[in-house]
Amino acid sequence: MEIKEYKEYKEDEIKRLYTEVGWSAYMENMQTLEQGYKNSLLVLAAYQNEELLGIIRVVGDGFTIVFVQDILVFPQKQRQGVGTALLKAVLAKYPDVRQIELVTDNTPKTVAFYKSLGFYEFSEIGCCGFMRC
Repeated sequence: MEIKEYKEYKEDEIKRLYTEVGWSAYMENMQTLEQGYKNSLLVLAAYQNEELLGIIRVVGDGFTIVFVQDILVFPQKQRQGVGTALLKAVLAKYPDVRQIELVTDNTPKTVAFYKSLGFYEFSEIGCCGFMRC
């Protein structure tokens, strides 16, 4: 597996990835999603023999905060270290950033995954989060 910067937005493969993981709301406006990618702080992709396995997209300033906006791995490639490799690559790129945050589904699987990589739930560190949808 190779992790590399995702420099060229390829709508077909992004659409397929988001469809297969069930993130259909993002695909309501593909032009907006493309602009999101183009304006991200960093987008990394995992490949095996030129086949896209997964992607991670982060936003922020890269100095005081990095927010993991998206981390997606094709369902048939999950639980094979792809998501871990992508997230570890982001953590290695921003070792001195004080806050690396994300929002995810509250399921035992996702909570265990992020905790295994050193993340805490906001409530564990005396914080709470808010979102306006």
